[in-house]
Amino acid sequence: MADNNSSVDRVRAALMTEGHEDTIAEFPDGTRTAADAAAAVGCTVAQIAKSIVLRAGEQVVLVIASGVNRVDVAKVSRLLGATVKNADARWVRDTTGFAIGGVAPVGHLTPLRVLIDEDLMALDPVWAAAGSPRHAFRTGARKLADMTDGQVADIKE
Repeated sequence: MADNNSSVDRVRAALMTEGHEDTIAEFPDGTRTAADAAAAVGCTVAQIAKSIVLRAGEQVVLVIASGVNRVDVAKVSRLLGATVKNADARWVRDTTGFAIGGVAPVGHLTPLRVLIDEDLMALDPVWAAAGSPRHAFRTGARKLADMTDGQVADIKE
């Protein structure tokens, strides 16, 4: 089980590997929800790139959605050609190395499939979790898609 410091360090290392500047910041009031994160960093809820972990069998599916959007699991299933369901907290931690509320888009323990909400692409900057419910990093939506090899798609309800 990873602690917050090693999780944040793993995200920092992944960002550096991708040539991304270290924009990780700690927010003592927390960034667990999109609304909390937006209030902490001083942006709109839409600019929060929230990470939703789903599962298709044993395959980890990470959906990075705008903070104002809900993920349509049926759309995700159609895009992947496989039945996708919500993942429980223990499976999320075991497969990604992150606890819910701090799941980052990079630095995962296992390979995963990434889908990115097309609505994020119109926003700059965006903020994403950085490995703990108190850490986030600033990036661009295009950079986020490039770093994660994410497929930009219509995934919202």
